[in-house]
Amino acid sequence: MSSEGAQRRRGGAQPLFIMSEDAERTSGEDAQSANIEAGKAVAESVRTTLGPRGMDKMLVSDSGDVVITNDGATILDEMDIDHPAAEMLVEVAESQADDVGDGTTTAVTLAGELLSEFERLLEDEIHPTTVVQGYKKAERAALEAVDEAVVDGEIDEETLTEIVTTAMTGKGTGGVTPESLAGDIVTAVRRVETDAGVDRDAISITTQPGSSAGATELVEGVIAEESPAREGAPSDLSDASVGVLDADLDQAEPDVDAEWQVSSRDQLDEALAAERERLEAFTQTVLDLDIDALFVTGDVNDQVSAALTQDGVLVFDSVDSDTASSVAKATGAAQIGDLDDFEADDFGSAESVRVETFDDDLVFVEGGGDTETVTLFVRGGTGHVTDELERAIRDGVDAATEAADTGEVVPGAGATELHVAAALREEAASVEGREQLAVEAFADALDVVPRTLAQNAGQDPIDALVDLRAANEDGRAGLVQNGEETAIVDPVGEGVVDPASVKQEAIQSATESATMLARIDDVISAE
Repeated sequence: MSSEGAQRRRGGAQPLFIMSEDAERTSGEDAQSANIEAGKAVAESVRTTLGPRGMDKMLVSDSGDVVITNDGATILDEMDIDHPAAEMLVEVAESQADDVGDGTTTAVTLAGELLSEFERLLEDEIHPTTVVQGYKKAERAALEAVDEAVVDGEIDEETLTEIVTTAMTGKGTGGVTPESLAGDIVTAVRRVETDAGVDRDAISITTQPGSSAGATELVEGVIAEESPAREGAPSDLSDASVGVLDADLDQAEPDVDAEWQVSSRDQLDEALAAERERLEAFTQTVLDLDIDALFVTGDVNDQVSAALTQDGVLVFDSVDSDTASSVAKATGAAQIGDLDDFEADDFGSAESVRVETFDDDLVFVEGGGDTETVTLFVRGGTGHVTDELERAIRDGVDAATEAADTGEVVPGAGATELHVAAALREEAASVEGREQLAVEAFADALDVVPRTLAQNAGQDPIDALVDLRAANEDGRAGLVQNGEETAIVDPVGEGVVDPASVKQEAIQSATESATMLARIDDVISAE
């Protein structure tokens, strides 16, 4: 047999291609390194925003739209990220925001640091599977350590105020202090708290530029961007009865195309009279019901709205379904599908229904003591200010909701991360084999939080970390901002606390994303 035939028999004559020519493949250490670097780059993009001294980012779109913020979730949402590994870090922020609302920057920063430690272990020729197993053991121990760090005591108004203030400190608040806004936020959370927990969906946030941030207020009811159906309608009603109608107050449209043939003037007059009588019947029914404000999701005939307005009824038409539901919930009204079905029990009541004109008309429906929904009316000098203030207030609301629901808070200012890192270093001594190195690496990764807080405050991160570790050996200490000074003190004594669930979620989501990314050793892309 010839050598050529032997080569064919061994299968070495021609290479076998299983992918198209356009496909690209990165394998082994190159794939792991590329993914880790992408994840670290995303984490670095938000790391400088962490803490009370965090910096802001300006994000400019192709169309010239500008967003100025230090909110991690917003930054990552606005960035045009197309690297698949980097997008996984974006999902960390989204998951953190969806589950607990606050702590997005912490979660992403921790994920990036876990990847950095993973890379170092890989360079020391520790197998990725070993690192993943070690990280999982460290995660379980870390969650237990967070439970150990929970502060004893009841979650009262003072504690909720501290939580809100901590969550908002360092965020853009339009020149007003977080403490001045915390009271309204705590009141809002307590207002919608039930035996089943806080109804977070019952707290709305509405923004309106054109005034100072200090004009931000809590409205016990709803605010909707709706204009009266007719000019000349009353703009301010007190002790108003409110109706919500899911129907039209207009002539019914036929379900099929039809033509009416009129052969005489009398027939035309009869048809017009019948139409007029039907519309007048609508008007009279509303007046007989003694409704002061009527919210209609369908169309309201001009003749009907004019007549009702003349009699002092405030009518809104083409109201979207969400607004109608909110008004019903705020006033205790039932949403009725037919005007003739209205009964006395179907009406809601509001202490005040008023229309105020800004760039657009806003209707304020304040239900008073019986309302089941509240709205934080956010003001600011410009749209940029109100947008960032809205994000800060949303973080405060979410943090207070988590604390009220779980009843557990932990020290802030990096103290919890230091406690968990110390617990992991003790735990590592009981872990056999190379997984011990992964547990120690996880502990080192947690140090990124206090280290970053120090760096963003203008301090030497290494010196600060050494001092913080020493202070935590004898007690509890974090890096707390007091005015212009940054001090190593007990954060609980200074009122700097966070919901425990925020820390737990950050650890879980960061570990999950980091281990998932680091296990990838083959990246195949094709058109």
